[in-house]
Amino acid sequence: MKKHLASVRVVVLLIGVVFIGFSLAAEKPFKLLETETYFEMESVGAPQISPDGQFIIFTRGWVDKINDQSRSNVWIADIDGKRIRELTHGNWRDSSPVWSPDGKKIAFLSERDQTTQIHVMWLDTGDVAQLTHIERAPGGLVWSPDGKWLAYTAFVPDEKPILNVKLPKRPEGAKWAAPAVLVDRLAWRSDGRGPLPRGYTHIYVIDAELGGTPRPITSGDYNHNDPHWSADGKTIFFSAIRKPDAEYTWGDSEIYAVDLKTLEVKALTDRKGPDGSPRVSPDGKWIAYSGFEDKNYTSHLSSVSVMDSNGGSKKLLAGNLPSSPGNIIWAADNSGLYYQMEERGENNLYFVSLAGAVKKVTKGAHVLSGVSIAKNGQAAATISTPYRPGYLVTFNLLKPEAAKELVDVNADVLAEVKLGEIEELKFYAPDGLGLQGWLIKPAEFDPAKKYPMLLYIHGGPWSMYSVAFNWDWQNFAANGYAVLFMNPRGSTGYGQDFVNGIQFSYPGKDYDDLMAGVDAALTKGFIDKDNLFVCGGSGGGILTAWIVGHTNRFRAAVSMRPVINWHSFVGITDGPSWYRQFRKYPWEDPLEYALRSPLNYVANVTTPTMVMTGEADLRTPIAQSEEFYRALKLLKKETLLVRMPEEYHGWRRPSHRLLQQAYLMAWFEKYRVKK
Repeated sequence: MKKHLASVRVVVLLIGVVFIGFSLAAEKPFKLLETETYFEMESVGAPQISPDGQFIIFTRGWVDKINDQSRSNVWIADIDGKRIRELTHGNWRDSSPVWSPDGKKIAFLSERDQTTQIHVMWLDTGDVAQLTHIERAPGGLVWSPDGKWLAYTAFVPDEKPILNVKLPKRPEGAKWAAPAVLVDRLAWRSDGRGPLPRGYTHIYVIDAELGGTPRPITSGDYNHNDPHWSADGKTIFFSAIRKPDAEYTWGDSEIYAVDLKTLEVKALTDRKGPDGSPRVSPDGKWIAYSGFEDKNYTSHLSSVSVMDSNGGSKKLLAGNLPSSPGNIIWAADNSGLYYQMEERGENNLYFVSLAGAVKKVTKGAHVLSGVSIAKNGQAAATISTPYRPGYLVTFNLLKPEAAKELVDVNADVLAEVKLGEIEELKFYAPDGLGLQGWLIKPAEFDPAKKYPMLLYIHGGPWSMYSVAFNWDWQNFAANGYAVLFMNPRGSTGYGQDFVNGIQFSYPGKDYDDLMAGVDAALTKGFIDKDNLFVCGGSGGGILTAWIVGHTNRFRAAVSMRPVINWHSFVGITDGPSWYRQFRKYPWEDPLEYALRSPLNYVANVTTPTMVMTGEADLRTPIAQSEEFYRALKLLKKETLLVRMPEEYHGWRRPSHRLLQQAYLMAWFEKYRVKK
């Protein structure tokens, strides 16, 4: 763990020197990004700028190698970068820091007592108070405008009995089995959490200085999310589905207002489709929110709308966007809204006026994250580029191109490391659709040589690969591989029509897109066509399994956390919404489910295929991977099943994340043709 204040100050002072040094030291031998660097990498996140725009709090994440856990603490930086210091310290996770309105305190979540609780720190003294002692982890921290209260969400168990049963009296000292678990809900477990107790998420407020007993603000058998205060502090707005049969009305949430004096709840929206992320204008007149009108797409992109504080005068501000907007923030003068958005592999900040005029505020081939804006227009964010993991920056909205770098916690790790160069690819699918991808060259690239190439497929499938730094890919480049990553149809960042390219047909033409990407990479001349490899996780695992059933052009493949049999998957995954990806239920049209399942093509597989999964995965349960592995083994195909103990649908343990990379490399090296 490299958590020394002196090293951070050196990074800030020398950051320009580090990268200039690459060009000045051409004859100096460089290191490569080997596996040893993985545990040394750190992260900066959750930047929040103070109300006066003078300070930025953020989290600094690191790997606890002894306990195999990811940890984080809260730090603070002056916007001139001259003073950077640690606010919390300990072998735990401190997260989600937020400023009080007067800038004198911060609230944050911490698991320092083995449970996640709300804490408050007074910045003048550094004193910390734990406000809550609740059983379930809180979330969604937001200060009241006067700084006296904090609102948050928390899960509340429903202890009403489902059936009343009575057993004979247990004899003293008897060791009876645990009682049965009764399930009466449509969704009864969640990946990352496990079996869900019966209950609902509610909103509470608590005294921000004294703590005490939290006051429940919502009630009923509904889940309530994303609380936000009115400008006068008398109302809290939130998103929920407070309707009969709420668990069956998938994604049909509304914006509600609850009066803090009477606890009366009023619905402010009513369209079919989700409405969420309510944000109140500084003058209290308007509420911005995101959502969409449900058109029965397999995946919708959201828009930005506004309404008055009573739910009237609704108006669409920004629609037909390349991707769904996120992190909506009002301008201090009430003139419009800032939001972040993915677009063509990048993520930048945009602004839409109340008249509906949209403009791009920041520009660049980077991924901008966690934007926070002060009243004076000074902003904080993190930026990641193809060659740099996320680093902390500040900029003024009037001159965003003059962003100032404040903290880079990985410059020391990467200072002498040679990374693979990245080239953008533009090409066309067989049906003429324009596509975008990127090709990473091996770190020690020699144009006279041919190199193996790995096609790495993203999950979702409704997500987007970006130009952010990726350790896994650069580690492959350090080991002599080229890496191709791209956004086939169905990806976000290219508009609703592009997303709809796999409407009721996944996998489908996205396979053609991926093969077109491989062909485009081959035209570069340095890829060895006899040493092509493919892998992906979740949605990428599905497509990997689909690929090996439809072509033999790859030397080896690894399908991670895949869906193999749609017919069985939709009944055992942790949420019912996957049924919406088909026109009918599986018992109504079993043939469609079969034709879209990689299992249906397993007899065609000639590619050595490893299957990797988490034993506790509830999103694509382990039975899916086992079904594919068993089929491959019955047909005497070359295969291997890798089970990650105690892991859900994404590896939580740092050692397992690194182990995934090691298994991928070993499997590909086993089948790589040495020339």
